[in-house]
Amino acid sequence: MPHFIARAWSSDVGWSFRHAPVAIGAAVVAALLLGMAIFAPLIAPHNPFDQSAINLMDARLPPAWSAEGVQKFLLGTDDQGRDILSTIMYGARISLTVSVLAVAFSVLVGVSLGLLSGYIGGWFDALVMRIVDIQLCFPSILVALLISGILQALLKGSGEMVGANTWVALGTMVFAIGFTDWVQYARPVRGSTMIERNKEYVQAARVIGVSSGKIAFTHVLPNVLGPVFVIATIRFALAIITEATLSFLGVGMPPTLPSLGTLILDGQKVLLSGEWWIAIFPGLALVLLVLSFNLLGDWLRDALNPKLR
Repeated sequence: MPHFIARAWSSDVGWSFRHAPVAIGAAVVAALLLGMAIFAPLIAPHNPFDQSAINLMDARLPPAWSAEGVQKFLLGTDDQGRDILSTIMYGARISLTVSVLAVAFSVLVGVSLGLLSGYIGGWFDALVMRIVDIQLCFPSILVALLISGILQALLKGSGEMVGANTWVALGTMVFAIGFTDWVQYARPVRGSTMIERNKEYVQAARVIGVSSGKIAFTHVLPNVLGPVFVIATIRFALAIITEATLSFLGVGMPPTLPSLGTLILDGQKVLLSGEWWIAIFPGLALVLLVLSFNLLGDWLRDALNPKLR
């Protein structure tokens, strides 16, 4: 076992994890779903994007354990004849990619602005906090929906079709979700920075002539990142929900690059026809994915809170 893993395993957080059955179960489920998504091209039974391998005669087949099911399609097929299990693996891959990039973007913007706002203070602090207050007045999904709609309209007006360019669609979703969530990091980081900037180690760094930028990002930043890890874990689950919601509403990922939300939308269209498995199984995968990260976020919040030890 590498040294840093052994050190983390023997730390207070590692001890807390070993004695938290719910966190262990959530970590196992999250690891399984992440593994299925990451290694989808290697372990998926079928390639849902290979048009030559898709047969419309296999459309809307029920799960394999049903009377009309086929063994090679364990969870059945959708209205295009694609294997549901394979589409879930690939769809989760898209959802996780968007969510990881969106959280990384929001952390970068929120932590940077919160750190500078708390350290510099003055008019810059007032400006950033008023922007945060205004953005928090609106529901996150509404802001993401608005940003996504505006970006798609601008790109269409410039001749760039969002649905035709998967990278443009991916970038649009990442920016819409990430821009919505940065305020969740800015406020707690700003509060922690205002406490840290008056401590002795910061005063000592100023006395010996260390620049303000180096003090903020080298000395203060590592000491205000504790809450960020907790928030990022929880907001990652919410980013997955936001992406799925936008795709379900038709303003997210295009049909050529379906996420879990797109798969649920496709299943919802035929739900009343009796093909329940097309929507239920992608929805169940979404629930398990979000629930596992929510439980991990709750555990991490308790583990990093010294008052609960």
